[in-house]
Amino acid sequence: MSSALMSKMMIAPEDRARVKLECIRMIAGLKLNKAKTHLVLGFIDTYLRLSQEEEQEYDVELDKLAPAEKETVMETGMSWRDRALQEGLQQGLEQGREQGLEQGKAKMAFLVTRLVEKQFGQVEPGIRIRIADLNYDQLEALGEAVVGFDKVAQLTEWLERT
Repeated sequence: MSSALMSKMMIAPEDRARVKLECIRMIAGLKLNKAKTHLVLGFIDTYLRLSQEEEQEYDVELDKLAPAEKETVMETGMSWRDRALQEGLQQGLEQGREQGLEQGKAKMAFLVTRLVEKQFGQVEPGIRIRIADLNYDQLEALGEAVVGFDKVAQLTEWLERT
């Protein structure tokens, strides 16, 4: 944890790359489990994010290490980056899926509202709001049911039951 705290401290710009490398070297040497390693590396990367120029300095410093230590440090840093990238991609996919579902639901609500208005003419805003609040399955069921309604009262009853 001391290495994580070091990364939070104010570090002179010319030392940032070297400090980050030293933090990762310490973590690699501690032989922590993956979860703890990723937690500390995430903290370090958040508070000691390097610019492109500093990344180049980091690579120069990394090349100065003995081959075995260099490999260990690289594996430690890369495994975290791979996991962070994978988690970021997964989070992006989930957000995209949620947005797609929301957009699909909004379009379905719009279409069902248009179908209702074709059947009965313009309806009061309260009915439009209630239709928009339905989930996708309910919208689908309403879309099928509305063609069998003769009166707005049937629509209102259906919405009250749902």
